Amino acid sequence: MTSDNPIVFVVDDDYRIREALSSLIASVGLRVTAFGSAAEFLEAEKPDAPACLVLDLQLPGASGLELQRELADGRGPPIIFITGHGDIPSSVRAMKAGAIEFLPKPFGDQELLQAIDAALALDRKGRRQRAELAELQKHYALLTPREREVLPLVVSGLANKQTAAELGTSEITIGVHRGQIMRKMGARSLAELVRMADKLTLMRGAGHG
Repeated sequence: MTSDNPIVFVVDDDYRIREALSSLIASVGLRVTAFGSAAEFLEAEKPDAPACLVLDLQLPGASGLELQRELADGRGPPIIFITGHGDIPSSVRAMKAGAIEFLPKPFGDQELLQAIDAALALDRKGRRQRAELAELQKHYALLTPREREVLPLVVSGLANKQTAAELGTSEITIGVHRGQIMRKMGARSLAELVRMADKLTLMRGAGHG
């Protein structure tokens, strides 16, 4: 299985619903793994792949909302809630806590498959952003303490002369640091370096200039 072979997790205590949902999801070529409780889902090994969770609101033991809270601390997959007992307050709580869809049973096959598509796209995007940030952090770790001081000044738009004055060093030294920063961060232009720093939240705060 490739790491981009997505998987859909189904958590529902009703065996018939688990089977029906698993068949539907598998019929469009997606991997699917079903669980009867929140505890089973939490204990299971998860592949490193784009994923989403189709989650029943009412479960034995921990409820769907409790599982959602548990996953909020880590990197849980996007959640689609399904429920036969859906009331407005529960759906509002679920959506406020980040669920991407809330489907009262019975729902149409297409409705669920569209929600799964959207959830997997969202998870792919999140995984890409996390991988990009991890790569940036790896590059940032190569910078010396002095280069880390210079970086926010450079990306805030200060010329080498102004940066040198602020740090009490020479313009030539700042030029060298700037070149090293660009090389180590893998930035081909100042605009690209600014975007990188922005992602790393290194932009200078207001009131420093």
